[in-house]
Amino acid sequence: MVEPLFRFEGKPVVGADLVLDGAEGHHAASVRRMRVGEAIQLTNGSDTHSRGVVTAVAPKSLSIRIDTVSEIDAPKLSFGLVQALAKGDRDELAIQAATELGCSSITPWQSERSISKWDESKRAKNQDRWTTISSEAAKQALRPRFPKVRDLVTSKQLAAAMGSEIYLILDPTADLSISDWTAPLEGSIQLVVGPEGGISEHELEMFEAAGAVRVHLGSGILRTSTAGMAAIAFLAGRSGLWR
Repeated sequence: MVEPLFRFEGKPVVGADLVLDGAEGHHAASVRRMRVGEAIQLTNGSDTHSRGVVTAVAPKSLSIRIDTVSEIDAPKLSFGLVQALAKGDRDELAIQAATELGCSSITPWQSERSISKWDESKRAKNQDRWTTISSEAAKQALRPRFPKVRDLVTSKQLAAAMGSEIYLILDPTADLSISDWTAPLEGSIQLVVGPEGGISEHELEMFEAAGAVRVHLGSGILRTSTAGMAAIAFLAGRSGLWR
């Protein structure tokens, strides 16, 4: 049986006993119904991962004896998702799947054709929701390194950031296939996914002028909820990250 993964912000020490309480402790004890003697994993979501055994169970907490503590190494090649806001839950499905596949960052993007809008009164709440969705997906997929949810960006802000990392624009009208693009062995690749109506010509021109590369994902057109997932899976597999 694979040990379930929970978030713990403290500093575990091998051989020590600690208490997992709060929302995570309640979930472990009351929802997951962990029992004494069962193995468990803990992570702070960034650089520390530990394993232990449940030694006591209370209604809303667990006591855990820590057996191992290790550092989480950052991958040499990482993938980020720049996801346009989309109606319904399509953008949320996209970030959930990208997290399960191991993306390292998620950037909400207010594109020109986004029907959904994050005004100032909802921005912090929606960003917290995306963080919760990605954290839950990371725990479900047993990925101890959680993606960072960045601040919402406009198209102009996104273009201004394109000099710092490699940006691939997933665009079905692009001439270049993602299979013909050569990924680096190290660094960060940001995958930009548009909304239901696609990325506007103005945005495409602005992004290319900023140094981004347009690629298509074959002859079909994927939804905004699946395009990023498909690109991450293809690049991670071809780069040997799943060996």
